[in-house]
Amino acid sequence: MELKKIDKDFSVCKIKDLSQVNLKDEFYFIGRTDEELSLVCETGSAPAGTLEREDGWKAFRIQGVLDFSLIGILSKISGILADNQIGIFVVSTYNTDYVLVKEGNFEQALRILEKEGYEIAD
Repeated sequence: MELKKIDKDFSVCKIKDLSQVNLKDEFYFIGRTDEELSLVCETGSAPAGTLEREDGWKAFRIQGVLDFSLIGILSKISGILADNQIGIFVVSTYNTDYVLVKEGNFEQALRILEKEGYEIAD
């Protein structure tokens, strides 16, 4: 399975409303529940007025379109990284999953996954 590095810096934010989010950006993920409104975006596009914000994330995506019938893909990746004490933050789209890792652990995470048989694409 191929993993593609995304050459951008990301932030994970808790925001009050969507008015400061640039919906024309190439990458952003918005999640809303009854308890919060979250935003994952490129660090340079993070709104100034976030309620909480954590910078320093890097990301890779699982290449290709993942059929909903596929089971355990994300579980295996997260398990490998958890076994190596590397935390992740995941967002999913209709087609695939995006795995964010803190910048200080990112290259190590990719090396570990490559050692486990994953192909890493730039």
